[in-house]
Amino acid sequence: MKGIHYISSEELTLERIEEILDKDYKIELSESATDRIVYCRNYLDEKLEASEKPIYGINTGFGSLYNHSISMDDLGTLQENLVKSHACGTGKEIPRVIVRLMILLKVQALSYGYSGVQLSTVQRLIEFFNHHITPVVYEYGSLGASGDLAPLAHMSLPLIGEGEAWYKGSKQSTKEIYRKMGWESLRLRSKEGLALLNGSQFMSAYGVYCMIRTMKISKWADVIAALSLDAFNGRIEPFHHSVNRIRKQKGQIETARRIISVLKDSELLHGKKKHIQDPYSFRCVPQVHGASRDTFAYVKAVLSREINAVTDNPTIIPEEDMIVSAGNFHGQPLALALDYLSIALSELGNISERRTYQLLSGKRGLPSFLIANPGLNSGFMIPQYSAASMVSKNKQLSTPASVDSIESSQGQEDHVSMGANASVKAYEVVENVEQILAIELFNAAQALEFRRPMKSSSYIEALVSQFRQRVRFIENDKVMYGDIQRSIEFIREVDIQLPE
Repeated sequence: MKGIHYISSEELTLERIEEILDKDYKIELSESATDRIVYCRNYLDEKLEASEKPIYGINTGFGSLYNHSISMDDLGTLQENLVKSHACGTGKEIPRVIVRLMILLKVQALSYGYSGVQLSTVQRLIEFFNHHITPVVYEYGSLGASGDLAPLAHMSLPLIGEGEAWYKGSKQSTKEIYRKMGWESLRLRSKEGLALLNGSQFMSAYGVYCMIRTMKISKWADVIAALSLDAFNGRIEPFHHSVNRIRKQKGQIETARRIISVLKDSELLHGKKKHIQDPYSFRCVPQVHGASRDTFAYVKAVLSREINAVTDNPTIIPEEDMIVSAGNFHGQPLALALDYLSIALSELGNISERRTYQLLSGKRGLPSFLIANPGLNSGFMIPQYSAASMVSKNKQLSTPASVDSIESSQGQEDHVSMGANASVKAYEVVENVEQILAIELFNAAQALEFRRPMKSSSYIEALVSQFRQRVRFIENDKVMYGDIQRSIEFIREVDIQLPE
């Protein structure tokens, strides 16, 4: 029987989200969340009945049309028109796991009872999640300011019986899915379209998914760097605690500790060295990896706050008898953090590719291009080219999106975050860095074999032995793209555990 995650005011962590996805948990509203949603909806209905005062987006038009009044009879139509008119996404379909995260995070945000939605609307989103009905959402259409408008509109279209969704392995019209499920389309009421479309769930979903993968990438980067250091016959002194603690940078200290822990019983590491120092790509691993680790901690903190927040507009605060049009949908906190994430990840890829380059250089007793008979064989010459091309691409992708802003909605929305673009770029950087590290692993494992009969640490030897079950040592030139792909899969699929 599948587990259940109850949506409540308890903090939703990235670790819990990863568990929900990995174990395919169903989600349900807690009793307290249900009560909050109903209470806020009732408050809004009573407020509209008792007053003719214009309330932005509830009985007025949207954006620069805020001064157009809407009659009580048309409030539901206004919200449905909003969802339909804003579903203008373009580009590629985004990964379905991201859409599922969007739904989960939207349910979490609506559950706090400050958005004015019907309980039935939230419950239908929950049914989408639990039945793996995944709306078709496209990459482009959000400026990361008035909420993720176009992507969230596509996510919301199936609520009103429109659009398309993935269900049981195929893309189908919502109408066909509803026929199979025996469901009726929802009729949105006042404020609901805004509650669904205003919000940062597109940016947040990408950010959460990238961060979950980044936490694993960060561990792999340290372990693979340790393997490369030993294969290159590098020195351990730059990793000593006494050296790193006086720099006082937390990530640096932890990275150095990890490397020493991984290599603690290595024969190679503690053998006599002819050279007195290593290139920066080895010697400065604590400083470079550590700076990225500190960045990841910052980004994780920003994301953790965002996914436990209310980000739609207007904000309804029943306990203070207040409905306020403000700017919680603006994605600036995420835009900056996601740009920073791309930069920090890109640097892990950058220094990884440099270590790969050093391993191929024919230095320190290693053969040129890590092949026993170079010349006749090109060996590992070209995998480094592939890594270098992705490093270059990451540099382009790491140009900040958040420094840009384009005026929209006839000047009413005159500053936007571009956080949605930052999130899509970050996803591509994550993919590239995984592959760059996999190429370093592929090279470092090959290099280690030329150090025999000397051995690396018991931890590294066990890891390489596990890797060799998928990727064999290369004696002579062969078609290698399959080995690279298996190296990528190894990084993605192996749940790496670091020694204490």
